Amino acid sequence: MHENVININRVAKVVKGGRRFSFSAIVTVGDGKGKVGVAMGKANEIADAIRKGGESARAVQITVPMLNDTIPYQVIGRFGASRVLLKPASPGTGVIAAGGVRAILEAAGVKNILTKQLGSRNPNNVTKATMDGLKQLRTVEDFAAKRGLSVPEVLGLPKRAERAAAPVEAPVETAPEAAADTETKES
Repeated sequence: MHENVININRVAKVVKGGRRFSFSAIVTVGDGKGKVGVAMGKANEIADAIRKGGESARAVQITVPMLNDTIPYQVIGRFGASRVLLKPASPGTGVIAAGGVRAILEAAGVKNILTKQLGSRNPNNVTKATMDGLKQLRTVEDFAAKRGLSVPEVLGLPKRAERAAAPVEAPVETAPEAAADTETKES
């Protein structure tokens, strides 16, 4: 399991005797094979906040559909004023992402992807927008099952049986008499 701390925030509460500090930590957990979860833990100590965040993240893991170490298609995740563009990339590109987006995608096991944070860069909202984008992804098998079709039909490919049954058209040949007529007219 990959566990990454995305952000730690110190919060001060002003009381009669001074300030009381507590901590919140955003933690991502993933297996590197398509499962990833993100959560926030709050406690009076940093270590306890990270531990709580990790436990919560394990409880809310989702499965990310992947195609050749990238995502199947482009998607935009939204949360609050943050938007995160996730775009599939060719092999060898790597993870082009920053901050929380990178941590989430690496924990999920995505190897090639292009991303862009749009709008607010608040770490809480960016991580939630990234998870929203990943939740929107579906595989071609999911689409086929939802529509009641086979995978080739969803992709617009002809079925093998239809291809085998279709007659093969022979090239059109000109009759020998017609060819002779055209030669005499030219001369």
